Amino acid sequence: MTQTPKKAVVLLSGGLDSTTTLAIALAAGFQVHAITFRYGQRHANEVEAARRVAACFPVARHVVCTFDLGKFGGSALTDNRPVPHADRIEDIGRQIPITYVPARNTVFLSFALAWAETLETGHIFIGVNALDYSGYPDCRPEYIRAFQTMANQATKAAVEGTCPVTIHTPLIQMTKADIIRRGLQLGVDFGLTTSCYDPSPDGRACGHCDACLLRLRGFAEAGTVDPIPYLSTSAEHGTQ
Repeated sequence: MTQTPKKAVVLLSGGLDSTTTLAIALAAGFQVHAITFRYGQRHANEVEAARRVAACFPVARHVVCTFDLGKFGGSALTDNRPVPHADRIEDIGRQIPITYVPARNTVFLSFALAWAETLETGHIFIGVNALDYSGYPDCRPEYIRAFQTMANQATKAAVEGTCPVTIHTPLIQMTKADIIRRGLQLGVDFGLTTSCYDPSPDGRACGHCDACLLRLRGFAEAGTVDPIPYLSTSAEHGTQ
């Protein structure tokens, strides 16, 4: 008799990290329910990238949740402040950058937790990374552990012992190059994804924001070419 696969909620932003995470969840045998957020971000073309990705994988359901964190401001991704640009990874500041969106992953994981409980599963996947990342506090292992502890005290199913919550973070200790290699092993088409914080109106990546610089270095270190179009890139990574 065929066994019904375990369900999981996967946070899918349309970027290379979340797409690789989705592929990892599927490879582990989970029935994936993907959740994407239109949260008032300026780079909302990532939502369309998430739709493309979800359409290319055997996803049971893909939900786009819409709300506006931009009403609160506090981030260059949701208000009119310019997104920082640089020419080299070394130029990225050591402080938490202004592209940090206050409490974003807490909000996202809370939505995912609510959906997971209605699906009668405790498995949630998120593609956070604590190595090649911009320094956001809600991408660190200690944050994920704290949220998981809270989730197991906050849901009926977990408190009753029928459905404990596990926050899966398969990429958290991987370099961007390792993430790309793993994604390619799993058949991910990174041409479907987007990472840029400041794309052009036609969707091309800027090549100079933190996300672009980290992505480009990852592809260079992985020994392969990033398939997405760029407006320009630094000489360190070549021009596309």
